[in-house]
Amino acid sequence: MGFLTAYTKEFDYNLKLAIPVITALLGHTFVQLVDNIMVGQLGTASLAAISLGNSFFWVAMSIGIGFSTAITPLIAETDGQGNTEKGRKVLIHGLLSCTFLGIILSISVLLAQPLLYEMGQPEQVVDFAYKYLFWVGISLVPLLIFQAFKQFSDGLSYTKPSMYASLLANIFNVILNYMLIFGNWGAPAMGIEGAAIGTLISRVLALFFMISYLFIDKKFSPYVRNITRRGLDKLLFIKIFKLGFPSAAIMFFEVTFFTCAVWLSGLLGKNPQAANQIALNLSTVTFMFAMGFGVAAMIRVGNQKGKKNYMELRRVALSMFLLIFLFDIIFCALFLVFNDQLPWLYLDLESSSNVSDIYQVVSLSASLLIISGFFQISDGLQAVVLGALRGLQDVNIPALIAFFSYGLIGLPISYILGIKLEYNVMGIWIGLLSGLTTSSILLFLRFQYLTKKLINKNVKS
Repeated sequence: MGFLTAYTKEFDYNLKLAIPVITALLGHTFVQLVDNIMVGQLGTASLAAISLGNSFFWVAMSIGIGFSTAITPLIAETDGQGNTEKGRKVLIHGLLSCTFLGIILSISVLLAQPLLYEMGQPEQVVDFAYKYLFWVGISLVPLLIFQAFKQFSDGLSYTKPSMYASLLANIFNVILNYMLIFGNWGAPAMGIEGAAIGTLISRVLALFFMISYLFIDKKFSPYVRNITRRGLDKLLFIKIFKLGFPSAAIMFFEVTFFTCAVWLSGLLGKNPQAANQIALNLSTVTFMFAMGFGVAAMIRVGNQKGKKNYMELRRVALSMFLLIFLFDIIFCALFLVFNDQLPWLYLDLESSSNVSDIYQVVSLSASLLIISGFFQISDGLQAVVLGALRGLQDVNIPALIAFFSYGLIGLPISYILGIKLEYNVMGIWIGLLSGLTTSSILLFLRFQYLTKKLINKNVKS
């Protein structure tokens, strides 16, 4: 027990730092959750359409959010050094980089819309998804600008502003969905397209709130004061891009891995695809806890890197790994115990014209949640270890690990078991479990190697 105390005594501060991040991340996820639950009342085809439309959006979003994570360790390092001027420059260059990337990604998603009709998906699902994708594609611009400010604030260990922004956005998203999906309060009934418009507006509101918060709160004054009057530094742009694009690649590989599961399940029909969406959406909710602890690990590791205190760096990181392990044990148990009940959050027998579809989707979803329960642990661990590695500004090898784990291990297993050997959507999810487990093991070994190397080098010097 004395051995564990060195790590468990950090739990209070870890939670204090991580809970606002988790809440903000859950805010993003809750937007999707509300869309899924409300649109699910329209039928399984509409639910499958959100799954298909978001599969394109997720890929673009993963690149943008992954890139934006480069800002946090750089800010955390300058904060550890007490260098405000350097932190201000990171903010300016990170904000410009994210804005430019958001515009490029939004245009790319809109240009990719016609590809929906070339993927062998059910025609009704594609028609719905096309309209949905247009509006959520545009929402990438405010989302990426928001991410730049969020990562900056997180890097300074102020994780509450993005939490408040996300909570505000969620309130508006629920109201707008109620109006625009079903045509309440005099609004037109737009169905799935209304959900997408609600998401866009809520993201714009979150951005405006975040900007207002940072400019009003005096804690941020040294960073945002005269922000537009600073000269640009080509070398700092290069540094952000060198950290940002491997980070984007890591998230791209993982999200694409899950996106391929959406596409593969679509080849099996609308009901397997809807079941995949339910299980994936629920798994995403619990994954936000891992992402939150990963951000906290990135902040704390980045601070200790700035101070060059590598023994402390390793200890606080291991405390994060232990904490997410305990959380994911709980999530695993919840998924295993309530796997039959959770899918009913998304579906309504009374509003459906085909009861057999509903029962098939619920049955498939319940089976997938059993597999999801088991991969909670490996998925959570890989996310937090990855956060610690980002804090060390180690992104190139983790990008290769992500490609190997998801592209060469997980995806082939999903395809072979799910499509070739006809284990249906269950086979696809066994592949997901395999890829995540491989990633978590290899990333942890990478962290062990790097931290021991840094400690030994510091001792010798």
